[in-house]
Amino acid sequence: MTLSEIGVAVVGTGFGQKIHIPGFQIHHQTKLVAVQHRDRPKAEAIAQTHGIPHACQTVEEIVALPKVQAVSVTTPPFLHYEQAKTVLNAGKHLLLEKPTALSLAEAEELQNLAQSKGLVAALDFEFRFVPTWMRLAELLAEGFVGQKRLVKVDWLVSGRADANRPWNWYARKDQGGGALGALGSHTFDYLRWLFGPATRLCGSLSTTIPTRPDPITGEPKPVDSDDTCRVWLDLADGTPVQITLSTVTFQGRGHWVEVYGDRGTLILGSDHQTDYVHGFKLWAAPAGQSLQEVEIPDRLAFPQTYPDGRLAPFLRVVDSWVRAIAQESSPMPTLADGVYSQRLIDRTHESHQKGGWVSL
Repeated sequence: MTLSEIGVAVVGTGFGQKIHIPGFQIHHQTKLVAVQHRDRPKAEAIAQTHGIPHACQTVEEIVALPKVQAVSVTTPPFLHYEQAKTVLNAGKHLLLEKPTALSLAEAEELQNLAQSKGLVAALDFEFRFVPTWMRLAELLAEGFVGQKRLVKVDWLVSGRADANRPWNWYARKDQGGGALGALGSHTFDYLRWLFGPATRLCGSLSTTIPTRPDPITGEPKPVDSDDTCRVWLDLADGTPVQITLSTVTFQGRGHWVEVYGDRGTLILGSDHQTDYVHGFKLWAAPAGQSLQEVEIPDRLAFPQTYPDGRLAPFLRVVDSWVRAIAQESSPMPTLADGVYSQRLIDRTHESHQKGGWVSL
């Protein structure tokens, strides 16, 4: 198969319309041939706006199109399992948004299905492709910090800090809403990428805004998804990891990863509140010295950046995916990475319910 032959469809038009549709139209090895929305007139309007040949109301319509070889599923988490299963059963390659599903069992079933069908299935874990993060990974691999003593993650943003923000699926635990799924899914993936797997965890989840107004009536509706999470991990080498995630912190410090070792310190962070890719910087200090900003080499830089910082790393995810399809190899990140992240999400809920540590 040549790379220019890959026809792609997008299922879902929220994040899909912001990032996936422009991404596939920019990428030189993909051709966007269809888009799905549950409301057909809306699907048709979106298709017309973006010059997409086919507008579909269902995933079944999408996968029935001969020109569709691969499908990107960008819908909310509670739809992932059934939609991804439909895509894979139809013999189409899959790019799936995070979190992978609503449970580890669903995620593992999707992974097994993709493997049995010989299909390429990838997760959109974008941080692996951001230049500052890539340089952090290189310095860690070079042993800059030496023996790790502590890893600390703070991801504190204000996207849902306004209690008057309307109620939607994000407010429902049973639909995959909450900070753990939105932010923790990324966090668990990049911690494994940077440091290897964890062996146990302890988690605590909070819902600090218990109601939100109904978008139609304005009446308060209950919220049972988490908006603040604290998670403690032990890595396989014994390094302790401390994670604090919140989507309701006015003037939160942003997204920071701190790595402390016996030979040095690495700190990566951004205080950007609305774009979780733009603004990252990396600082380093050998033991006993002052932190200095690290220059990111040109070889890691994006060929082009965009007003929405998520688009450039998404294009790198797409590049990995379509090359794997053409070469019948594994992309990065894989659905197996999504399964690992989902396992830690499930175990965090379990730990919160039990009130203690759980094994991974």
